[in-house]
Amino acid sequence: MLSNSPPRRKILISAVAVVLAAGAVTYPGGTPSAYADVRTTTDTKTASDGKQYWVKNHLVGGSAAPGQQRKKWLLVWAGDENVADTLVKDVKNLPGSLGGGLGKVVNALPGPDFLAVIDATEGSPSYGKVVNTATVGPLVENEPHHMQYVWHKGDTVYAGALFAAATYAFDVSALPELRLKGISLPTNTLGGSVPDAYWTLKDGTAYGTYMGGPVVPGPHVYANGQSVVGNGFAGSPGALVRFDRTGRVLSQTSAATPQGDNAELCANLPRLSAPTCANPHGIQAREDLNTLVTSDYAEPRNIILDPVKQPSPYLRRPTVRTWDITDRDNPKLRAVSYLQDGPRADPADPLHAESRAVMETTVTNLPHHKGAFAQTMQGGAVHYTPDITAAEPHWYEVFDDGAANKAIHAGNDSNGGGSNGGWIQTSPDDKYLYRAISGRAKGALGPNDPGTTGGVYVLDIQRLLAAGPDFRCRVDTLAEARNGGAEADCPTLAGAAPINPGQPAAGPHWGAYDNFELDSDGLYRETSSPRRIAVSNYFVARSGLDGDHRVNVLSVDPDGKLALDNDFRDEFSGQVGVNFNRRDWPHGPFGNAKPHSELFVVADADVK
Repeated sequence: MLSNSPPRRKILISAVAVVLAAGAVTYPGGTPSAYADVRTTTDTKTASDGKQYWVKNHLVGGSAAPGQQRKKWLLVWAGDENVADTLVKDVKNLPGSLGGGLGKVVNALPGPDFLAVIDATEGSPSYGKVVNTATVGPLVENEPHHMQYVWHKGDTVYAGALFAAATYAFDVSALPELRLKGISLPTNTLGGSVPDAYWTLKDGTAYGTYMGGPVVPGPHVYANGQSVVGNGFAGSPGALVRFDRTGRVLSQTSAATPQGDNAELCANLPRLSAPTCANPHGIQAREDLNTLVTSDYAEPRNIILDPVKQPSPYLRRPTVRTWDITDRDNPKLRAVSYLQDGPRADPADPLHAESRAVMETTVTNLPHHKGAFAQTMQGGAVHYTPDITAAEPHWYEVFDDGAANKAIHAGNDSNGGGSNGGWIQTSPDDKYLYRAISGRAKGALGPNDPGTTGGVYVLDIQRLLAAGPDFRCRVDTLAEARNGGAEADCPTLAGAAPINPGQPAAGPHWGAYDNFELDSDGLYRETSSPRRIAVSNYFVARSGLDGDHRVNVLSVDPDGKLALDNDFRDEFSGQVGVNFNRRDWPHGPFGNAKPHSELFVVADADVK
């Protein structure tokens, strides 16, 4: 899988070798822990390879004592930070908790990845505290990535391992304790690799996007009769995988078209005889319309395996795919749509054209709406189609991240290119569109580029959706890119808030809304008008977009205005936001961790 890695990779291998050669480097079991009263339970399942896989809970005493208010939990899927997260010249300059020379490199060794369970109950004395770290094993270096976008009562939590190409299925019915329902291994999904995101269906099953190509390069034949030629693990073309409630694979479907995609816009390394942009990342569905939408982001090996300069901007994708899921186990690819460049597009800089790197898509929710949105990470724009059931959906730019930049932070410019947007999600009532952007890195657009502060913004989309298929909004001038669309039905900025103001590219990558509210009987119920959002400031360290490893909560007013929740604080530092850069965890002194995705979840007994 790594045979094509450049020579710089040797630096990493050498650094690992130096650490391991130290011999006496061990985790200091005698070091006093900040968590003195921890109860452990382990749930083990036998996977398809005949081996044992587990989740081990480390429950902090008093986290769910009888008589307390029913709890709301924030689950955060996080990876252990270690020497493999970066290329370094020598072990004296390791990042974060890894530094300090060979005498202090205990945390440089790979440690367990985990789901952190954080008390997210408003007004709770333990609000913001980590009450359990559910570690997974025996796999390490999973690079925990995404779960599903929203959790509903009874759902399995599906959690993807980007590097390990595994999907974990967790039982969260008895939170704060977790159990393992099962695990899908790379040998179970030979038709795809590099799992990204998941969308749960009403029957409890889920679809997952596997962004990378079939595990073995060359021809691959799927059970449904599809035949594709791929360029190997973390390459192209990717696949759509359906799982049952235990993580067992029900079907695999290639995202590729038989004739391939536009050769000018879709590069592959190594090249394929049928060029393809089929690298599905974002995924959402409308079951009532029997339609699913996936967005193509990038050929992943060029993003995650080595932080080198992209050999071609056309490895980042401009495409969105719509699927007919009438037969849930045999999805049919209905259309491949190409997003259009906008007024900022510069032939000299195709990487930051508005169409480039379609990371995420989000559907509308109400029965009389059929539209969906797609966002571009490097392109920094939001696109919309009014009808995902159309034979060939047409997408139009309706908002540019540049129009929100100054509302996020007064020191920002109004250029949305390279904004590094990640999470995008419609509210359940279809009134608002939530958007998280990391911000533009310093120097991304040239040597004098100061970069931009990232954050979260909210768009009012009610007039756009009300216009139906006859909407007129088009962002097609530089003035509209900088200030918002001129047409009356264009989305308008309802709220914005910075994360790490004044620090370029240090904002959030991912987010989740809180879809639960406390009812008068003391139980939780789902709400269509979320009042909180949680975001995490981490992408993928090996890509060069690391973040500060914090998780923040923001309040959302009924009119869409945002404010940082100053009560959601780290239990050790007292600073706003839960900091995953720390020495101690309930599972031990393993040092810094990387929080990629989050979900608001309630134990089954506490929610209607």
